[in-house]
Amino acid sequence: MKLPEKIDLHMHTTASDGTDSPEEIISHVRKTGLDLFSVTDHDGIAGATEIKQILKNEPADGLRFINGIEFSCRDEQGRYHILGYHYDENDPDLRALVDHAHANRMKKLQERLDFIRNDFGFVFKEEDLAALKRHHNPGKPHIANLMIRYGYASSIQEAMHEYLNKKKFPNVYTLPQDAIQAILKSGGVAVLAHPSYGDGDQYITGEEMDQRLKHLLPFGLQGVECYYSGFTPALIREMLGFSEKYDLDVTAGSDYHGGNKLVVLGDTNLDAVSEGAPRLQRFLRKVLGEE
Repeated sequence: MKLPEKIDLHMHTTASDGTDSPEEIISHVRKTGLDLFSVTDHDGIAGATEIKQILKNEPADGLRFINGIEFSCRDEQGRYHILGYHYDENDPDLRALVDHAHANRMKKLQERLDFIRNDFGFVFKEEDLAALKRHHNPGKPHIANLMIRYGYASSIQEAMHEYLNKKKFPNVYTLPQDAIQAILKSGGVAVLAHPSYGDGDQYITGEEMDQRLKHLLPFGLQGVECYYSGFTPALIREMLGFSEKYDLDVTAGSDYHGGNKLVVLGDTNLDAVSEGAPRLQRFLRKVLGEE
């Protein structure tokens, strides 16, 4: 079977911090003309599981899907986002880590709400708080949007930088080795998300990136997201060089969040640099069962 050409392997639904429901994501994917997509909600698999079920019950139209997840990780060396693809959603180790990450997110949610109430006097109606907590994995963007509705902030950026990011937490987090090992044990492929941007707010290149990869490789890291919205051709080429150096698979993703980010679905910069095609194709053969 011919490998798909128009792909986006990094996007988020309302099951984490996206604004599109699983049904809306599927509709937008079709309108964009993608051949293959993956939903990689933060620390959760509910959105991906729902999409698999929806597509299973719909007429086949050539659209292909890979289940995904994005673990937010940290250790003494730094912060990382670890993508997992083609995992067994019923694997007990993966489920246990998802449950751990979910519990941690819910604890942080309450502590952030307490913080902005106590330090800034931001209060919300009980029904809005209940709706907030019904999300699978609510995070800072959910609180930020609620703050905007109440007039406490004028933008997500203001809500984050002026208020929510001022809350610091003790060292309770998912370790990258635990995320990678859970993905591998479940039969999945573990990939470092947006490597040059770290956990989203960093800029990592050169020797620092090399050391970062050397730290993660012994845990079983298998790939790097070389193609990413916002990456320049120079950043893409550097990451492709690292994929060659360490024999890593290559992926491509936009990191689409709907209205929560100014990122266009399908914007992976895949056309910017052609050198990564063989390693991307190797990854696709793995997750599509065509090796």
